[in-house]
Amino acid sequence: MIKVSDIKIRPYEDDRAVFIKACKKARVDERKVKYFRLSKKSLDARNKKDIFFTCSAELSLTPYKREQKVYGKVKSSANVLVVGMGPAGLFCALDLLRYGLKVTLIERGKSVDERENSVNLFIQDRVLDQDSNIQFGEGGAGAFSDGKLNTGVGGVYAREVIDDFLLFGAPSEIDYLQKPHIGSDNLKSVVKNIRNEIIRLGGKVLFSTKLTDLEIIGDKVKSVTINGQKQIFDEIVLAVGHSARDIYYMLNDRGVKLESKDFAVGFRIEHLQSDINLSQYGEFATVKGMPVADYKLVSNFNGRGVFTFCMCPGGYVMPSQSENGSIVTNGMSNFKRDGQNANSAVICQVGKKDFGESLFGGVEYQKSLEISAYNLGGGNFVAPISLVGDYLTGKVSTSLGKVKPTYPMGVKQVDLQKLFSSEINDSIKFAITDMGRKLKGFDCYDGVLTGVESRTSSPIRVLRKDNYSSVSAENLYPCGEGCGYAGGITSAGADGKKVAKAIALKYGFEQN
Repeated sequence: MIKVSDIKIRPYEDDRAVFIKACKKARVDERKVKYFRLSKKSLDARNKKDIFFTCSAELSLTPYKREQKVYGKVKSSANVLVVGMGPAGLFCALDLLRYGLKVTLIERGKSVDERENSVNLFIQDRVLDQDSNIQFGEGGAGAFSDGKLNTGVGGVYAREVIDDFLLFGAPSEIDYLQKPHIGSDNLKSVVKNIRNEIIRLGGKVLFSTKLTDLEIIGDKVKSVTINGQKQIFDEIVLAVGHSARDIYYMLNDRGVKLESKDFAVGFRIEHLQSDINLSQYGEFATVKGMPVADYKLVSNFNGRGVFTFCMCPGGYVMPSQSENGSIVTNGMSNFKRDGQNANSAVICQVGKKDFGESLFGGVEYQKSLEISAYNLGGGNFVAPISLVGDYLTGKVSTSLGKVKPTYPMGVKQVDLQKLFSSEINDSIKFAITDMGRKLKGFDCYDGVLTGVESRTSSPIRVLRKDNYSSVSAENLYPCGEGCGYAGGITSAGADGKKVAKAIALKYGFEQN
């Protein structure tokens, strides 16, 4: 295998140009190459007068096939319950079956197609299904996002998540792009393909099926209650997502050790995507082959970190509540990222000084913000918004500027400062202005802020040991973002794989 790096191509050049330049750099005859793979492609836009892609590639003069991971098989009839069908639950269930264990995978929400119908019904008729919505259902909250796969968590498990996404139909670009994304439109079909493979391998998949209780005796879960019926499993994986508040309270009632954790709250901020493109690319903004521009910005004021999160180029602000009488926002983009607006969360770190010392202080703080946002919007799931300039200066306009909000259930211009304490408002206002110095136009008056962004991560962590089991029950496995161990699709999927391997090791799987 010949590996070639530092291959530069212009935005208007395609992958064929990478092949030609790789062969030239490796000094091999193009006609003799039997295998070629683009392994990395990242945009270098530091100099707006000279923007290019930097690529790496692999090629071979003999036929070559990339190896797939070989899973050892356990000699056990152990039955594992996996709760939740977000990325953590899906990848955990998939790998458990590959190891040869029996798996029942349950999800309180509906299948991804039926779930999409629930979301559309909510937007059109304002009828919220509290168990099947943008937070709950097959695919998890990420199914209605951008499907971003970039993560700060590396290693073999993160790579396996990418490989599995490719195996089940994700766009080939995720294999080599520095900032890979699947897109919400593609993610739904990929999720269905994973579910079908779980079923093919012998897994049982149950929708509209809710875990409501655990019976813990000593240091072991003896039974679970699902849809009102007691059942027995050897191992239980909790991959419930960060909005499963009822699960947190139930675990606490049953003596499972939890801890409160910091998270972040704020708004969705929208700009014209064309303005973001211009700010990031300058005169290259309209050059053929340029990707839709994104950004990632950080700031700090009086010791509080403020940062952008879940940036959705060409995307939409979505109504993401899972409880009536509340407003929750999130961002979504399709694969082409061809919407008129760019949006991201602009959020401020919060902790015990904001919501108190009690275990569920963060949960209750989230809920209070979401209810306040609902009331500020005037009810009926209308979202409260503000022009960026109004928020910075304490005004309330009666008309919009060039940026039209994409939140689909109606908006009302209000004083968004009423949502937060003066300390949090001061931090966010400073950060928006500071970010405007780093990205021209970020603080433009016509930008739109929509409240409230509150479900950035879990406010609770379910404590676990080094072998991934709960500190309170040896056969209970807290997993993924909802239990405090991940922050995005890839890291959640990787955590699911780690938990699956830990369970397989417990049953002595043999490597082939």
